[in-house]
Amino acid sequence: MSSWKTRTATAFRYALAPGLLFLVLLSLHSTVDAQDAAELQGLDEFVERGMKDWGIPGLVISVVREGEVIYARGFGVRKLGEDAKVDEHTVFGVASTTKAMTATALGMLVDEGILHWDDTVREHLPWFGLSNPWVSEMVTVRDLLSHRVGIGRMTGNRLVFMPGRDRRTILDHVSRQPFEIPFRSGYLYSNMMYMVAGMVIEGAAGISWDEFMPEHIFSPLEMNSASVSITEIAENDNAAWPHQEIEGIVQPIPRRNFDNVGPAASVNASATDMAQWMLFNLGEPGKYKDRRLVSREVMSDIFQPQYAFPARDPMTGHFTAYTLGWNSGYYEEHRIFQHGGATDGINSIIVLVPALDMGIFAAGNLFCGLRPAIVRWILDRALNIERDHDWHDMFFRQHQAEKESLLLERKRIEEARVTGTRPSLHLEAYTGTYHDIVYDDLEVRMGEDGALEICFWGDQEMVAYLEHWHYDTFRASWRNPGMREKFVTFDIDHEGKVKQLNVIFTLRPKMIEVGLYPADYTRIVEYKRAGN
Repeated sequence: MSSWKTRTATAFRYALAPGLLFLVLLSLHSTVDAQDAAELQGLDEFVERGMKDWGIPGLVISVVREGEVIYARGFGVRKLGEDAKVDEHTVFGVASTTKAMTATALGMLVDEGILHWDDTVREHLPWFGLSNPWVSEMVTVRDLLSHRVGIGRMTGNRLVFMPGRDRRTILDHVSRQPFEIPFRSGYLYSNMMYMVAGMVIEGAAGISWDEFMPEHIFSPLEMNSASVSITEIAENDNAAWPHQEIEGIVQPIPRRNFDNVGPAASVNASATDMAQWMLFNLGEPGKYKDRRLVSREVMSDIFQPQYAFPARDPMTGHFTAYTLGWNSGYYEEHRIFQHGGATDGINSIIVLVPALDMGIFAAGNLFCGLRPAIVRWILDRALNIERDHDWHDMFFRQHQAEKESLLLERKRIEEARVTGTRPSLHLEAYTGTYHDIVYDDLEVRMGEDGALEICFWGDQEMVAYLEHWHYDTFRASWRNPGMREKFVTFDIDHEGKVKQLNVIFTLRPKMIEVGLYPADYTRIVEYKRAGN
């Protein structure tokens, strides 16, 4: 059999968190006549009011129904302090909505007979391994795509684990990570396993995920602005800039490169691009403008439940599930498929409602809770449902109350700081190289201002300043303000020497606007000092 690239490249070239339904953002600059979207009249005003309350710089949204784009607009600005407006062609990072695209790419290979969903990973990547040898032999492509391997987050949901390393190197380190839950015992969200899924494409078809996506998904679907890397976005391109609320102030933060986990989250696209992606998944799924790109059978496989989440009432309640790259749930009585996405300072969502032949995509350049209000507003109009409450007001009040509670929790953590203490040793004594078998090397060094700083993996973009907290604990504040902070503690041995550094990685903060603490999902990594 000739390679996938040889056989198909020319033809294509020319051719809610679990348990929650979903979240959404929205959009300004119409591409359709208002009469074509009469049921969405009033949406612009709703969005503008929400943006003002939340302080959101820019939003986009596209809505498709019955094979047509009925709404595609942008609101606000690409970057605070600049005049460039967001429109329906503005590119946003679509983050984890990338996962369904990766699943579809693998589905194309299933159609070609090059692989099968239940192939083991080792059939295509013979060198693949995890910390359990038996599991290493058993992991399948289906396992990777349905989050049931048992390897979870590494450094957090911002996906920053060795950002300067290639995928094979990263996987070499992940292969030593202990399992968080037993293999196939439950659902554990994993960007790393989606990275592996992308690598399977190359192992099976001889073309990398980064090459496959533009040739075989973006081009045939006319996703003309889409890309797989921020390195493809030039300074003056029509692209949104990420923002974050830090200490109560919404501000631009640096873009970061997530290419090494690209199959999990690195696609960039506009609202008009994502409208084409939704059209491909609706109507006759797998077909775009009378051209079938993926078989009915494979599209059915993609949307089949793989893991069912516990139901509040299993006897009468609707079940929610994860498929291959999608969350499956309900809005009222209608089955929906959705996935959210979050990278630094940009959130996205895609929602499909097959019974209505309707899809919604939205993205914004600030984390906020306006999204669930907007999506409910849209679906209520589509379903002719009238409510006795305002979705925006309800979600905004809930957010404010939660934020106030978490700020108090953060304050209690800070009030527990023991004042009047000092490090056990002179600062120079803490400097040196530290190592962990999974998390590799970091260096503690003296900064130019005479204070300590920490550098992970030799990456000068992964540098944090160490502020003495109490005793031998320091608070590390990242040079990139969007990454916020973490706590690190040095252990001193019986000879009065530093023997290890304990780093608390925040895998999921309770609310990023408040900071990386308080958090309910962390991992402490024990870095041994070199030479000990």
